Amino acid sequence: MNIQGRPTSSVSVDMNPHQTFNGNRALQLEEPLIFETGRLDVTGVDIEAPATVVSRLGAFERKGSLGLPGLTEPEAMRHYVRLSQKNYSIDAGLYPLGSCTMKHNPRFNEAMARLPGFSDVHPLQPQSTVQGAIALIAQLSDWLLELTGMQAAAMSPKAGAHGEMCGMMAIRAALEARGEAASRKVVLVPDSAHGTNPATAAAIGFSVRAVPARSDGTVSVEAVKEALGPDVAAIMLTNPNTCGLFEPQIVEIAAAVHEAGAYFYCDGANFNAIVGKVRPGDLGVDAMHINLHKTFSTPHGGGGPGSGPVVLSERLAPFAPLPFVLKKDDGALALVEHDSEAEGAQPFGRMSAFHGQMGMFVRAYAYMLSHGGDGLKQASEDAVLNANYVRVGLRDLMSQPFGDKPCMHEALFDDEWLKGTGVTTLDFAKAMIDEGYHPMTMYFPLVVHGAMLIEPTESESRAALDLFIATLRDLAMAAKAGKVDRFTGAPFHAPRSRLDETRAARAPVLRWSAPEPVARG
Repeated sequence: MNIQGRPTSSVSVDMNPHQTFNGNRALQLEEPLIFETGRLDVTGVDIEAPATVVSRLGAFERKGSLGLPGLTEPEAMRHYVRLSQKNYSIDAGLYPLGSCTMKHNPRFNEAMARLPGFSDVHPLQPQSTVQGAIALIAQLSDWLLELTGMQAAAMSPKAGAHGEMCGMMAIRAALEARGEAASRKVVLVPDSAHGTNPATAAAIGFSVRAVPARSDGTVSVEAVKEALGPDVAAIMLTNPNTCGLFEPQIVEIAAAVHEAGAYFYCDGANFNAIVGKVRPGDLGVDAMHINLHKTFSTPHGGGGPGSGPVVLSERLAPFAPLPFVLKKDDGALALVEHDSEAEGAQPFGRMSAFHGQMGMFVRAYAYMLSHGGDGLKQASEDAVLNANYVRVGLRDLMSQPFGDKPCMHEALFDDEWLKGTGVTTLDFAKAMIDEGYHPMTMYFPLVVHGAMLIEPTESESRAALDLFIATLRDLAMAAKAGKVDRFTGAPFHAPRSRLDETRAARAPVLRWSAPEPVARG
């Protein structure tokens, strides 16, 4: 047992024979749980006893102690600083998660989001007192419409999946207006789609019909035509797709879908690859969500805040949900909150209580203004350039499932090159942790066996990419040289060794209990 009363097996086995008494590794400090640091019978703050009050909680009144540990201010500060040092982030290094677009968050955007006129507003304030905030929402939506070539924007969805549901509910509302909601209950979803696509369709009452991908990782118009019929409501297609490829027949697919009387929903999670280069509306898209927190500013993760506005074509614009911004005759702006105010529109309802994520609106608009149209275009070009730079730097050692051809914003490898080495995709990813890198996205997309999906984004310099490529090359050569021990036990240098992930999923320990006291001789 170590001095905190925990088994030493909870600490990674270090290949360095010089172990320390307290488990610390120089400035990488071993951090006990906050309950082990503090004491349940004390508090770090002196609070006067409250006056006698009559509880209004009834049967819900707490019967026992709250059970929070008492800490001094230095103890509390050190605890959370040490925890923060155990988190990997884009501020710490290159974050190669494919499909997630973990790019740099400009601090200018953060400063703008913290301006009192934006950070302090309340959604229930009179609209006359927040005209600036409403104007920003309107201007941001105008930028989104310009970049996508669409007709209307629904700003209230809170994330990508929320946006998917918004777009599909607009499609359902359009079908209801046509009197075809009962007959069109099928949504086409390619095998290479994001997993949320079929889940969203099913959640709002559609059934899902899969469309197979071709051997080159793209969807053919012939496969779509074969799946189309009078029962089809829409197709949900990701472009660029989750294999990191632009769908070359997307215009033909859109035409076939429209000819069949259905709608085209495009998953916009990968919009970062084509901003300023391609307008989805010009391709025939009817609805698309945009992850503001991926494409236009903050890398997502850690629970948010996310934002997933949806842009709609002329065919779907009347069905955009409440609220939406309307310019009055006197020039004032208003958020239309009720059906009775939506003259000429047929909103299907609302997606959230208020207008959406104001903080992300400010960040995204600041990002757009600071880059300008040419800067947004260059960011997309740099994201694609960086992904291909990584792909070319690794292609002689790692196999590409769809051949040696250019990709979009992410480079995709499979595990064919690992066959016979005794090393798996998971082993390779764990060894990356020892090298100081967060692993790439693993085993996704599902159409590729042992997938390794790498998205460097536009944030990384050539020097950063060169070091990343050199590191992965060294790992790849070690795997091919039979140095299995470097992988199967990894990570060796992380604060914790490899988890038994199956056991953790099936029998998680969700409640802390005090450790047994340690006998001291």
